[in-house]
Amino acid sequence: MTSPVLPDYGRRSLAEVLPALLRALGEPEPASELVIEPVRAAALLLIDGLGTELLRAHAHDAPFLAGLTDAGPLTVGFPSSTAISLASLGTGLPPGAHGILGISFRVSDDEVMDALRWTAHGVGKSVDLRERFPPEEIQAHATVFERAAAAGIEVTTVTQRLFRGSGLTRAALRGGRFRAADALGDLAAKMIDAVSGEGRQLCYGYHADLDTMGHLHGPGSVPWRFQLRQVDRLASTIAGALPPDSVLVITGDHGMVAVDRTWDADTDDDLRRGVLLLGGDARSRHVHARDGAADDVLATWRAVLGDAAWVVPRDQAVAEGWFGPLGPHLASRIGDVVVAARGTAAVIRSEAEPYISRLPGQHGSLSTEEQLVPLLIHRS
Repeated sequence: MTSPVLPDYGRRSLAEVLPALLRALGEPEPASELVIEPVRAAALLLIDGLGTELLRAHAHDAPFLAGLTDAGPLTVGFPSSTAISLASLGTGLPPGAHGILGISFRVSDDEVMDALRWTAHGVGKSVDLRERFPPEEIQAHATVFERAAAAGIEVTTVTQRLFRGSGLTRAALRGGRFRAADALGDLAAKMIDAVSGEGRQLCYGYHADLDTMGHLHGPGSVPWRFQLRQVDRLASTIAGALPPDSVLVITGDHGMVAVDRTWDADTDDDLRRGVLLLGGDARSRHVHARDGAADDVLATWRAVLGDAAWVVPRDQAVAEGWFGPLGPHLASRIGDVVVAARGTAAVIRSEAEPYISRLPGQHGSLSTEEQLVPLLIHRS
């Protein structure tokens, strides 16, 4: 059995990217292995779903990106999914510290929250939880953007309009000004405008569509490849218009795999037995057991999934560093049993997650394909 790719927290993970950019902008952030030369302005473009292995395999579709200096690969953390990765990026902390520990994770004794939408998970009607579980309390650490703004750096976030004021934005990416982008050209123009201002500038831009194509059609599919070509043009456009004394840094929040072996945790009686709550996503599950059932749940999930997943108790996952050092009062957000899918396997939920369960492209686990992302650098 191959070993999981454990995140390299504190050295070469996604959490080190923004602190490295602050150091390049002259702030005394803690040192790491990521070193970016001093600049006046920095633009960080995050391409959702841009994994190192995928970019290498399809370099001919992205000649500009493939030709850039790669200071990576970086590990993204566990689970290797968007909400967790954006929280690590935005706070400069591993998941065990910032507490966004799954695409869905436990927030009370009997509730699981969807971290992307900040709504109750697995219910028919979307229930907004921003008042009951304020994002600034669920993730209380100051973000890197807040620290940068306090130091006098002009901070700008450029992303989709629907993310303004969202729970995840408030939890992980708060600080600075928000500018909505409605298309690729708008994203490029507003990022360039942001770093062209006087003085020290830090701009974060986000693009989601490569991940969408991977989920819908599979990573490496024709629609995915054609979208990668658009991403390549986007990056080239921004790089070509960078003002003097600035840098463009490009990374991803995870890679992706195509799945063809599934177990349905909503309909499999064995997987349901003894389970109180189930969080995470198809490639990474938090299994919360009923009182006294944790050992039986662990044994059952190991027996059912076999070599399709790493299935470990919470204490083992924490001790082995899957989440990084665990902050106080956060252990309850992690399942009594933690599951990381292997190969092309997935644990779907046809009832609680009907849409995502049908999709061929998934991510969240500890494979090379999901964990490694590039850190591409272009200087003006």
